[in-house]
Amino acid sequence: MSDLQKRLAGEAAALRVESGMIVGLGTGSTAAWFVKALAARGLKDLRCVPTSEKTADLARELGLTLSTLDDTPKIDLTVDGADEIGPGLALIKGGGAALLREKLVWEASRSCIVIADAAKVVPVLGAFALPIEVVAFGHKTTANRIADVLLDHEIAMPARLRQADRALVRTDGGNLIYDAACGAIHDPVRLADDLKLITGVVEHGLFLDLADEAIIGLDSGVDVLLP
Repeated sequence: MSDLQKRLAGEAAALRVESGMIVGLGTGSTAAWFVKALAARGLKDLRCVPTSEKTADLARELGLTLSTLDDTPKIDLTVDGADEIGPGLALIKGGGAALLREKLVWEASRSCIVIADAAKVVPVLGAFALPIEVVAFGHKTTANRIADVLLDHEIAMPARLRQADRALVRTDGGNLIYDAACGAIHDPVRLADDLKLITGVVEHGLFLDLADEAIIGLDSGVDVLLP
């Protein structure tokens, strides 16, 4: 039933968009439902800033007008999915390897709505592996530094380099992804700060104090969560 829940959340979020808005388009399966629902509304004078090339391709195919963050640095509303939604709408994102562009768009937005199926809401962040984007040069050295930070947070498992089809996963910016199986993140604010201090780390998947509300798809409708 998760596909139904994702569709209902995406459709509900699309109703929040008004003609003339600049809208940030998230990445992932739930965000794709939002993009489809938004295109179906046929709003006038809409400009959209995609957070990945995959989303850009979908939006372009559906006839949405695209812009860039450089051309439209102030975004009215961004709608995006999440891999986990914790207390206070703290999020883990990056399962789709678009976390850097997503965070850039989120931070440029006046308002951000996260959309997800009900299973994404958790009491403590960390069951979903935390994505950490790193530059390719010297990435093994960076991974050792990440491991030291994780140990300081009582996370014993080292981060694993993400691969798919026997090849390294690369972001749209050409970076690599390490996934940290944290289990539980008891102090996401401190972990976020510590990871960003590591030379070689470009971004991490902790999205804190960014979501203004969450629209959660249920089997029979949606629920709205506030921070």
